[in-house]
Amino acid sequence: MTASEYDYDELGLVAGLEIHQQLETATKLFCQCPTELREPEEAERTFTRYLHPTRSELGEIDEAALEESKVDREFEYLAYDSTCLVEEDDEPPQELDEEALEAVLEIAQLLEMEPVDQAHVMRKIVVDGSNTSGFQRSTLVATDGEIETSDGAVGVEDLMLEEESAQRVAETDDGVRYSLDRLGIPLVEIGTKPDISTPEQALEAAERIGMLLRSTGKVKRGLGTIRQDVNVSIEAGARVEIKGVQSLDDIDDIVRNEVARQVELVEIADELRNREASVGDSQDVTDVFEGTESGVIEGALSSGGSVMAVPLCGFDGLVGHEIVPDRRLGTEFSDHAKRHGAGGIFHTDELPAYGVTEHEVDALREAVGAGPDDAVAIVADDTDTAETAIEAVVERAETALEGVPEETRGANDDGTTRYLRPLPGAARMYPETDVPPVEPDPSDVPEPELLTEKVERYQDEYDLGEGLAEQVAYGKHMPLFEDVVVDGVDPTLAASTLESTLTELRRDDVSVEVLGDEHLRGVLELVEDGELPNEGVPDLLTALAEEPDRTPAEAAEEEGLGGADESEVQEAVAEVVERNEQQVEEEGMQAFSGLMGECMGALRGKADGDLVSELLREEIQKRA
Repeated sequence: MTASEYDYDELGLVAGLEIHQQLETATKLFCQCPTELREPEEAERTFTRYLHPTRSELGEIDEAALEESKVDREFEYLAYDSTCLVEEDDEPPQELDEEALEAVLEIAQLLEMEPVDQAHVMRKIVVDGSNTSGFQRSTLVATDGEIETSDGAVGVEDLMLEEESAQRVAETDDGVRYSLDRLGIPLVEIGTKPDISTPEQALEAAERIGMLLRSTGKVKRGLGTIRQDVNVSIEAGARVEIKGVQSLDDIDDIVRNEVARQVELVEIADELRNREASVGDSQDVTDVFEGTESGVIEGALSSGGSVMAVPLCGFDGLVGHEIVPDRRLGTEFSDHAKRHGAGGIFHTDELPAYGVTEHEVDALREAVGAGPDDAVAIVADDTDTAETAIEAVVERAETALEGVPEETRGANDDGTTRYLRPLPGAARMYPETDVPPVEPDPSDVPEPELLTEKVERYQDEYDLGEGLAEQVAYGKHMPLFEDVVVDGVDPTLAASTLESTLTELRRDDVSVEVLGDEHLRGVLELVEDGELPNEGVPDLLTALAEEPDRTPAEAAEEEGLGGADESEVQEAVAEVVERNEQQVEEEGMQAFSGLMGECMGALRGKADGDLVSELLREEIQKRA
């Protein structure tokens, strides 16, 4: 049965969302550092840390943090000229950023949520290196909201204000390298109740929340600024948290594939029970592969490593069983081995292959006492890694006998997922004693206008077409559009420049991403002040993209893009008509279109098209 054929109601599908969105604020959540991202090449220095889990107030250690700490890694951090002691965890955090809190209270209004009386900052243990402190600071701001979908209401359980994690830059020989430019950017987390019952409803709910967030005009836009986590379970399965869904469009596929994975794992568990399957003890089988032609195994052994194996009694044919496209039960085992530093596993459902011969497979089976109905999994690596990784495979194989394990998984680009760590527990959170509580006051926070309402207003108030109005309202330049229109810029000019013109330039490989609001605002103001014709906007934006250190006025002067007076336009038009005198005599006004383009080219965007058109018509009429 394919995922599209499942009866989700019959399976008892339950899903919930966690939406993480960066806020557009001037400074970070607990310090005064800017929130702009930097290139790793701009880093001025580095430092390293080793992180370990801490106990909660009750003396407990979170299981997910404990497993993470078993992987011995060094964390290297890139620091910039803007990096402060708070970001390095060498100084206590400052008070919660007021601008970020106000933005979250606006979001709470749109989600019909009730703000808490007093917001306390908590520490959430994170020892994967993404926070220099070993924890993430998080604050509950509002509860008990709701959004509507076509399949019914979805409750919103909590609204959190958090600090963003550091950005993973690269894997190193000793661990992971992170960049501190992203660490501490204010982040809102929206958690829904488990009210979602179909993949389509999950997508619709995520789109609705995304629209509400953008309606505030106070969220960052672009790749990596929003992430979605999805919690999925079926009645016979278990709750699985899927982290890091980058695109809204992937959510329904993620849910479908997770349902399919759980269904297959439940069926595999049933079959394993029917076979009275079991998992044996791990053992060293290095001698079996002496003189092997397998590159992977030979590489491990030549470095003084070992080959560890585990017999999987009754698992024959099931380790290689596909549970979702391109992922098998053996892939699940391999994910666990990789978490402990191994490159992966081999198993007898796929062997002989990868340089492993049939003779070696037979010898392997004999060495561990595996019969024809059994499978064997092996790990080849340095001895410590091989031993730790094979034990992780043993644990995962034992859970396969039971069905679907509760766990945290990571989203892959193809809509599948991979194992990350166990689900976190209550021991993960404890109070932050360095930041005083705050009392949110929503009374002075205006309720934002929804994007759907903006589209209607732009059509009515600014006479924009429906398509252009929608592009502006949902586009990342919406706040800038509203600002410049209030300042007197023509709405049609602002809308077409910020959406159509920038899109066309991007398609022509102009690096418009380097243009900031100050560039765009300056260009529009030059047009409004009569110092640049409309036709000169694309050329000026192109020039600024090539040398963004210039102001729009400087670039316009240096590129000769200032407006030409009527006498200059008249002279240029006359020259074009003179050069094409014979064509004008023969074709008359039919020559207008071709000559209009030539006139605009000659003037290089210095003149308004309406003026050029008027003068060209007059000049043709004189000579026709």
